[in-house]
Amino acid sequence: MGMSDPARRPMTVEEFLVWDDGTDTRYELVGGEPVAMAPPAPAHSALAMAVGVQISARLQPPCRAFSEAGIRFSDRDDSYFQADVAVTCRPLEPGMTSVPDPAIIVEILSPSTAGYDRGTKLAVYREIPSVQEILLLDSTKRCAELWHREDERSWVVRDIIGGGTLVFPSVGIEIPMAALYEGVL
Repeated sequence: MGMSDPARRPMTVEEFLVWDDGTDTRYELVGGEPVAMAPPAPAHSALAMAVGVQISARLQPPCRAFSEAGIRFSDRDDSYFQADVAVTCRPLEPGMTSVPDPAIIVEILSPSTAGYDRGTKLAVYREIPSVQEILLLDSTKRCAELWHREDERSWVVRDIIGGGTLVFPSVGIEIPMAALYEGVL
């Protein structure tokens, strides 16, 4: 007697997308395991909205920005992330469950999520062939890390502290830091 429960089989993205734990908790799928996401603080939400608005206002069609963007990985079926904002220049098709070929991914860093976003998520985002820029925005001070793909294997990161301008060559836009943090920090 007293057999322990068999180890749970890792969940696939398809299973995850229809899975419901019966609560309002938001989850991401990491290595086949659902991971609960903390509800965003007001500064986090305000920054996510500001960056979405500022990017959207500057993009030329067919490029579009998405909030709470589902990010899938062509070569793995055990992970599904939700980025705060993502940009794609690919058209959407009915029934899509994730943003196709994201060119830009934005994550707002909160004290509780900074390690996970900067560690787990950043490493995986950099493996997505379509991604050209990754923006990590701090929600506690006016500070950004902007990662830019140089070629297939190498990335350059710029720390932008205080003022300055964020440049996204992949879609030909620039956004002043002040436009994002005004009224937030």
